[in-house]
Amino acid sequence: MNNIEEGRTRVILKENGVLNVSAAYNIYVLLPAKWGKICGVWIKRAASSDYPGGYSIDDTWSHSKFQKGFKVRIVKYDETEMEFDLIGIHAAIANAFRRLLLAEVPSMAIEKVFVYNNTSLLQDEVLAHRLGLIPLKADPRLFEYRQPDDEDGTEQDTLEYELKIKCTWNPNAPKDSTNPDDLYKDHKVYTKHIKWLPVGGQGDIYKEKDVGPVQDDILISKLRPGHELDLKLHAVKGIGKDHAKFSPVATAFYRLLPEITLTRDVEGEQAERLQKCFSPGVIGLEETPYGKKKAKVLDARYDTCSRNVYRYDDLKDAVRMGRVRDHFICDVLICSSSWKRQYFHRPASFAPSACVHTHVKTDSNATSVFR
Repeated sequence: MNNIEEGRTRVILKENGVLNVSAAYNIYVLLPAKWGKICGVWIKRAASSDYPGGYSIDDTWSHSKFQKGFKVRIVKYDETEMEFDLIGIHAAIANAFRRLLLAEVPSMAIEKVFVYNNTSLLQDEVLAHRLGLIPLKADPRLFEYRQPDDEDGTEQDTLEYELKIKCTWNPNAPKDSTNPDDLYKDHKVYTKHIKWLPVGGQGDIYKEKDVGPVQDDILISKLRPGHELDLKLHAVKGIGKDHAKFSPVATAFYRLLPEITLTRDVEGEQAERLQKCFSPGVIGLEETPYGKKKAKVLDARYDTCSRNVYRYDDLKDAVRMGRVRDHFICDVLICSSSWKRQYFHRPASFAPSACVHTHVKTDSNATSVFR
């Protein structure tokens, strides 16, 4: 790979700094020195070249080239987490998907809590806040947004729940026991105690297992004998931009794909030491024909870019570390499991409306459009 290609496609990690960071010029444009320090790490100042023709190469954007180079690769997919790769895309687009997941994709959450009785140690407002953060299984695509002037809601836009529980003494508790689980009954309030109350004809359409909390063992509060909760809960459809409880994901982040290249053969004790400098599974050892252990790169994906290898003078020149500019490893922790299969293509469907909203904000001289 020549220097021009490397500058366009790679970020190189050095012992005390990072090379090929085009955005560094925007940070240190006023500094006369070639290096600047951010978060304790020295970064080389470089004029931004992230634009068509920046390297005297015709790399203007075109739909055909984007369609040919862009790929989505699913790496991990289960009930609570999804890991996938976005390949051949700009950081701004990858970040747009992340922000859309957090703020624009709707979900159902508890919006109103009607407190009829609360003698627990939790104040009403604290209890209501905890209930609002409980993820629900309900599919938001089956519901409408509740109108601002609608106080009661309808079966098309509201799910109603009940939380009614009272803590009592356990008459059969062992005499010498001090364990609260033995002494009291119903002293821990879990999400399994939340019961769904169908509104209108909802009972003929949904089942309680499809609209209840995602997990039954989320602890809401602790009670003691005489404490009682009697609540009615209303869940509505919303988006994370309005309140974090409507965000369908717990976390959504991405990182650039690490790239590790061995510049020379590393054998024997050096190979074992090199392996310990990286995360498990990054560097492996293989037997050579003459009986020595030789280091090789197994999977750079799991490297945390700690750069521990630069602690050893005899290994500094053996490794070249970098990151691929247009390969993003995205990790999403899913809360609302009922429609997780829609997570990736639904943000794309919200992107045009978000762009229009941004355009309108720009035309109206908004002070803050991007965050």
